[in-house]
Amino acid sequence: MAQIKGIIRDGVSGERVAAKVHVLGSGGQFLHPGNSLLKVGPGAPFFYADGAFEVQTPRGAVDIVVERGTEYVPLRHTLYAPSGGAVEVDLLLERWVDLPEQRWYPGNTHIHYNESETRPEERLRLDTEVNDLSVTAVSILQRGQIPYASNAFPVGFMTDFSTDHRQVDCGEETRHNAHHGGYGHVMLLNLRNLVEPVSRGDLVSAFDPDYPPLCHACDDARTQGGIVIWCHNGNGLEAPVAAGLGKLHAFNLFDPCWKDLEYDLWYKLLNCGIRLPASTGSDWYVCSNNRVYVQTEGRFTYKSWLEGLQAGRTFITNGPALWLEVEGEGPGAQIEGREKVAVVVRWRSHYALDRVEVVRDGMVVGERVLAGDDQWEGAWAVDVDMAGDGWVAARVFGMARDSFGQAVYAHASPVYLGGGIPARQAGDAAAFFASRIAAAGEKIARYGRFTTDAQREEVLHLFEAGRKIYAKLEKDYG
Repeated sequence: MAQIKGIIRDGVSGERVAAKVHVLGSGGQFLHPGNSLLKVGPGAPFFYADGAFEVQTPRGAVDIVVERGTEYVPLRHTLYAPSGGAVEVDLLLERWVDLPEQRWYPGNTHIHYNESETRPEERLRLDTEVNDLSVTAVSILQRGQIPYASNAFPVGFMTDFSTDHRQVDCGEETRHNAHHGGYGHVMLLNLRNLVEPVSRGDLVSAFDPDYPPLCHACDDARTQGGIVIWCHNGNGLEAPVAAGLGKLHAFNLFDPCWKDLEYDLWYKLLNCGIRLPASTGSDWYVCSNNRVYVQTEGRFTYKSWLEGLQAGRTFITNGPALWLEVEGEGPGAQIEGREKVAVVVRWRSHYALDRVEVVRDGMVVGERVLAGDDQWEGAWAVDVDMAGDGWVAARVFGMARDSFGQAVYAHASPVYLGGGIPARQAGDAAAFFASRIAAAGEKIARYGRFTTDAQREEVLHLFEAGRKIYAKLEKDYG
């Protein structure tokens, strides 16, 4: 058996850097150090390496793949292992893009470690580096009595895990599931204190009441300066209620994979004039490359990153970089007083892209099929009619798959036109949510479990308040 000793370095600085590594022996077997942390999720297996690794391999061809985040080119190296002795190899990683240089900083706003994780502290420290994240938000949660490993972390900013370039926070996923559906899931970040209850309904026990509503948790979090993000459960009964009542700061999409349902709902909320920036995360572990890039004003800090998130200066991606400008303004901006607006979409990607689209008020108003060099880098300018208020966003797709086996994509948060409410679409979107909330109220009244009539009436009153907001929009724009 031969011993492969790998040293992983940044190709510019020469410094050792953490990365995830895939080693394939001559017999086609995945090789890894016995004590290594393994990548979680679909696709090819990898192990985490903190700048160096050693593996034993039989004689023959050995393939090595090294990945660090999404801004470095995956390094592929092949060597021939002798029957014995040691082989040292320097593995230099090169960037294909450096987004933090442009003040775009990647974050993952939704991570948990399950009850089978035995080394959560080590994994969290390595996750920030291996996945090259500027912001990492791990969260506590409750589902029965399951002892999730990430529940051992204290709620709040985690100074022991943070550096000037890597900010780590422990937040909370407050949730509700029930036999009749459920209110949904909400991520709470930047907390000082735990918001209780963490869960309610079936997630606690068969007899736990469907109370309090998630909006109460949103209010408690906001009172202490927290950030509220609806996460990956657009079908949650309370989603349009919380959005309509102004309880949310952002909407986590595609945790951890692309789901048409969620962006269709997000588009409808935007059409109701509810300005919810796009965010994303990976949910269980870092089990996808999903990340939200936030452009900060001035120096990067957790505070400036959260301010950029709330302002809508974001795009979500599992790899490609995507820049949207409308009349020279980026996501989150508001444009006034023009007949047409000049939209410029720029993209860059390590993996080939196949299509770029401009979306106006939830409808594709411009599409370009990519070929040749444009599949990796390009720019596209298109004029969009500004007749009436609304919003403009951009998205890109590719058939190529990353090492998690997921097709590549990116989606920018909107630029708003005028007041941001498209008259032609707002009525239909509002009618959709008003009807949906009314049906949810009937379900809660019939099947909800409460310990007092006052609890039931309070939840029903909350849902009715949300319904009235959309009913007024339907009347105004229908």
